[in-house]
Amino acid sequence: MTVQTQNTTQVLAAERAAPAVLALLFGVFLVFGTGFAHPETIHNAAHDSRHAFAFPCH
Repeated sequence: MTVQTQNTTQVLAAERAAPAVLALLFGVFLVFGTGFAHPETIHNAAHDSRHAFAFPCH
């Protein structure tokens, strides 16, 4: 019988890195994707939140 062990610190760090990076990319997309969007519908939907974060839109 053999027992294999893993370093749990490395496994946990790797498991947390992927969701954190995806959340960061999604947040950047939300800010800049709607911030520079040309369709009026997207612009109006995000207008108040953009100004709340001091993001210029016009």
